[in-house]
Amino acid sequence: MTRNALPDDLPAVLAGPLLRRIEAQRICLWLVGSEHLSLTLQLQGEGYAAEYRLSASQLRVLPLGTHAFLHLIDVELERELPVDQPIAYDLLIEHTQGIAQWAPHLCHANQARPDFVLRGRLDNLLHGSCRKPHHPSRDGLSRVDDLLATAPAAHERPAVLLMTGDQIYADDVAGPMLVAIHRLIERLQLFGESLDEATTADSDALYAHPATYYRREELLPAIKANRDLRERFFGGTEKPIFTSSSAHNHLVTLAEVFAMYLLVWSPTPWTLIDMDMPALAEENAERYRQELPCIEAFRDGLPNVARALAHIPTLMIFDDHDISDDWNLSTQWEMTAYGHPFSRQIVGNALIGYLLCQGWGNQPNIFGELLDEYQQMAENVDQRNYVDGKRLDALIENLSRFQRWGYHLEGTPTLIVLDTRTRRWRSEFHPNRPSGLMDWEALVELQQALLDQKSAVIVSPAPMFGVKLIEAIQRIFTWTGNPLMVDAENWMAHRGAAQVMMNIFRHSRTPGNYVILSGDVHYSFVYDIHLRHRDRGPNLWQVTSSGIKNEFPRRLLDWFDRLNRWLYAPWSPLNWLTKRRDLEVVPRVPDRARSGERLWNGAGIGQLHLNDAGEPVEIIQHNADHSPSVRFHRRQP
Repeated sequence: MTRNALPDDLPAVLAGPLLRRIEAQRICLWLVGSEHLSLTLQLQGEGYAAEYRLSASQLRVLPLGTHAFLHLIDVELERELPVDQPIAYDLLIEHTQGIAQWAPHLCHANQARPDFVLRGRLDNLLHGSCRKPHHPSRDGLSRVDDLLATAPAAHERPAVLLMTGDQIYADDVAGPMLVAIHRLIERLQLFGESLDEATTADSDALYAHPATYYRREELLPAIKANRDLRERFFGGTEKPIFTSSSAHNHLVTLAEVFAMYLLVWSPTPWTLIDMDMPALAEENAERYRQELPCIEAFRDGLPNVARALAHIPTLMIFDDHDISDDWNLSTQWEMTAYGHPFSRQIVGNALIGYLLCQGWGNQPNIFGELLDEYQQMAENVDQRNYVDGKRLDALIENLSRFQRWGYHLEGTPTLIVLDTRTRRWRSEFHPNRPSGLMDWEALVELQQALLDQKSAVIVSPAPMFGVKLIEAIQRIFTWTGNPLMVDAENWMAHRGAAQVMMNIFRHSRTPGNYVILSGDVHYSFVYDIHLRHRDRGPNLWQVTSSGIKNEFPRRLLDWFDRLNRWLYAPWSPLNWLTKRRDLEVVPRVPDRARSGERLWNGAGIGQLHLNDAGEPVEIIQHNADHSPSVRFHRRQP
């Protein structure tokens, strides 16, 4: 790819600010500029005013390329923020230009600057997962903007937006999106890199290769040892039951990952590029033309999305598509993907992107050493604008051993976000079988965090209690040695992890009320759950909202829903063959569903209202298409 000279019309801010973790005496924001910016943070509320000209201890700037700089803003406040009151904020560039000047789309009508509310209780939560740009549905994050714009009072605004996995699809990229990514890389001169044991020697050769669009599986060296890698990692294996995704445009380089984040969170980068179709074979050209309207519609909705992310504290956790489909699903997957330098680099690049664009904002204190490593790598590029390969390998190696991606937020109730991807309970004797979503040590740590809490909200990207029929189908494919065919990962798929989890719920000192928030599955449902023979609790609720911009094949889900009700009715003996036979699981009914339906299939965003005891009082799915919202009601006895 030819590196062009910097045009004079690059905007100062390319993406952000995104509000991340907000506490009584702390505010964290994420922003990307086209240069190293001098910023001043202003806060203004009723009886509250503060101004901080950001110093090096409050603002860390990391280069992503010649004309792209990540600004990580972490300010310890001198005065506590007032609770349940709107706080307007501004970021002044060179102490003069504010957000209304450089990003007016971030302000609601009649608003001079964005604002947020620090809620005193975590009793109103928004949540969702699975935002695929080229899915034909509308974008559920736009509904977040609607909800914030119409919130009648500060104490009724949602406390936080929880993005519970698949914030990007690194493994399933439309052709027009990949073209946009490459045009943005060129415009911003994002860093290049050498590729280890790939057909193309470096990132420039990859972008110019005839197979870079729709045929990336061809870029692996043509040796016998790579057959499994192509099938498992690049989507060569069909998955007819649960997904039709294709990984033939899988993101590879660090620059591609960074460009993807810019393009899914901000409308500004789209104004810097054109979408002219590159030279493609006719079959791929037709696919490009079919995908383009979805990408254009996604782009057109980004001002609303960016405004929403500037107005509500947002916490995130990865799932597989943030990195690659079936990431760490089984020991065999890990051996295959990490056993080849090229695929290891692909996974590592996506994880670096997650660190900088998602993970940091969840708990900024713990990532200092990793950020130092990235900064040393990014500040020592060669004359070609390439990062140092040895430093990149070392960073990927340290990230592969990192075990603190999960986190919690103190509050009422306590919020615990689980890492179900990197601390897996691996099967030693059956490497093809799915690993447990968390190993014994991680589950013990979860129990310690729950001890003596009155109530808890647990974020598990995959539902802890899913649809029994689908889990049974996953188990069948696992027995036949093909778990990758059906994304066979659920909490009940691994006996050890399932038993430890159930013992945590039975523990006398863990909470009486649990709400489990999940995504992943591309449909939404709610279960009321009670342990049999335990009259005094605990009480559990499985609340699943998926996807933000994705849906399950409609006819297939209708059949699954119907068959599940028939096969696993309360009187069915099949219930006693499941690992959760000691549970009474009662599905809630979506009020807009057809007779008997329990699963809601529609892109959107979930909302959960809790009472003082941490029990759900209202569970809503706000549809991305602006049809009336769905409420999940208890079934009448």
